[in-house]
Amino acid sequence: MAAAAAGGVGVGADQGVQIHRFRGLRSSGLIPFGRSSWSLAVASSSSSSSVVTAVSTPIRPDTSEVKRSKVELFKEKSNFLRYPLNEELTSEAPNINEAATQLIKFHGSYQQTNRDERGVKSYQFMLRTKNPCGKVPNRLYLVMDDLADEFGTGTLRLTTRQTFQLHGILKKNLKTVMGTIIKNMGSTLGACGDLNRNVLAPAAPYTKKEYVFAQETAENIAALLTPQAGAYYDLWLDGEKIMSAEPPEVVEARNDNSHATNFPDSPEPIYGTQFLPRKFKIAVTVPIDNSVDILTNDIGVVVVSDIDGEPQGFNIYVGGGMGRTHRVETTFPRLGEPLGYVPKEDILYAIKAIVVTQRENGRRDDRRYSRMKYLIGEWGIDKFRTVVEQYYGKKFEPFRELPEWEFKSYLGWHEQGNGALFCGVHIDSGRIGGNMKKTLREIIEKYNLNVRITPNQNLILCDIHHSWEEPITAALAQAGLLQPTEIDPLNLTAMACPALPLCPLAITEAERGIPQILKRIRAVFNKVGIENNESVVIRVTGCPNGCARPYMAELGLVGDGPNSYQVWLGGTPNQTSLAKCFTNKVKVQNLEKVLEPLFYGWKSKRLQGESFGSFTTRIGFDKLQELVEKWEGPLETA
Repeated sequence: MAAAAAGGVGVGADQGVQIHRFRGLRSSGLIPFGRSSWSLAVASSSSSSSVVTAVSTPIRPDTSEVKRSKVELFKEKSNFLRYPLNEELTSEAPNINEAATQLIKFHGSYQQTNRDERGVKSYQFMLRTKNPCGKVPNRLYLVMDDLADEFGTGTLRLTTRQTFQLHGILKKNLKTVMGTIIKNMGSTLGACGDLNRNVLAPAAPYTKKEYVFAQETAENIAALLTPQAGAYYDLWLDGEKIMSAEPPEVVEARNDNSHATNFPDSPEPIYGTQFLPRKFKIAVTVPIDNSVDILTNDIGVVVVSDIDGEPQGFNIYVGGGMGRTHRVETTFPRLGEPLGYVPKEDILYAIKAIVVTQRENGRRDDRRYSRMKYLIGEWGIDKFRTVVEQYYGKKFEPFRELPEWEFKSYLGWHEQGNGALFCGVHIDSGRIGGNMKKTLREIIEKYNLNVRITPNQNLILCDIHHSWEEPITAALAQAGLLQPTEIDPLNLTAMACPALPLCPLAITEAERGIPQILKRIRAVFNKVGIENNESVVIRVTGCPNGCARPYMAELGLVGDGPNSYQVWLGGTPNQTSLAKCFTNKVKVQNLEKVLEPLFYGWKSKRLQGESFGSFTTRIGFDKLQELVEKWEGPLETA
């Protein structure tokens, strides 16, 4: 069963680590934050209410305050994400201050500098869009392409959460770029910050019921958890709101407060003034299809259908997350675990209940421990489920059995199911630039195609007539965008985060380094006798935050110093097992000293059909370390 694959949780979960409890907000919208009134339930034989408002005798006031991080104070004083960002955007300075830097994340932007330029800080901004299911209308794609040339670095970046990133935007151009995106069927609201991020779903434009239902559900969840207070439109469109009509079930679920989930009379009924303790990630998929890395999300939602293929409800996983901190063993990546099943009409209420549980109880004192995975790690899944059920108003039903997961890339040509085709195009590290960018625009514009972004940083061209297949294939090939059978299998599943030079958290290279790393690994394969059609899942990040999900890879390289990586081993091709750190501080020029003996061991000692990640888990790190230490090269054959 696939459910069993989620049994292993975090790297640190079995280390006996105790994380100090923090009690979160505890307001549930019923008592304003900081107010001292309270109620006491008492036994009573009378017919009067059994809830008594307590009136205490005068005592020394408790002047102690719950410790909160600086970001929590910025949020509280921001007037729902407005101040001081609104003032900072109008100043002549090329940058914004610390508080505004935190707030602009909620609007979909990060302040950055080019770290390749020494001695001077050239401030610029990265914008990230919000595209539930990775859906990008034709008009929005063409606008993003134009904005990259006019205001950015001339490239588009496809992310591991099915969105665009534009880099190199100057502060003076932010309002123009933001406004243009909003007016052309796009949004950046909530793409970053302490709230629900982009909701993933399989990008394939199949017309099958379960795929359509999964994508509709993802879009409804995204709408449910979108900020409501209006700061986004105040800042970027001078108060003009451009909004599409929401499904009535979304509005009803958002406004429902029958189980004390909301802040009454607040412009942010779910988030309040404080929003969530940290980022929050949700994915929706169908059985078998693990194109979304379902177990890496705070909430993973899986459509459950009857024997006729009619969706009936959802399995829900909770508690996944990738981020960690080097040399802080109480931080760790974690897989989601089964919470339960809900009928389809309840999914928005269940999602809201989980989000509110994290809002009320997630830590707000130390942001390293603020993700929901740490709350579940401390409480355990049974207590977490019990608390969520209080906000949900129902018991979760037992988790339904699922088939084994498979990774789906959707590269190459496929039937959509409605007489049209779609074509999945591999994009190395999601970076669209140069002749590739020009050709993709020409194709998308000429044939009026909608597109979708995949969680593996690739692009899907949708709604293609059969007669267009040949000319589109030829045009893609001329731009170096080959069919998957013509691309090294190592590249097809590899991912890297942007890292240097723009990410402020990067310790070393990722996107700029992975092309050469993959070539070197293929050379090692050739040296030890591994066939050209064989592959392993490789992911590279410039820091331990895990944006490219390296802790799910068969071989994860995680930056831990200048030109240096941790080596993580043990993920599986279907993304259901957590890797573990095999060794630290491997200089990039010395990677072969570690990888050559490991790949030789896999080639010579693997079971039939055994993946590299499964092999490393079966053999164990002690024997693998011995193999590396004693390595003198592959045995010569006569």
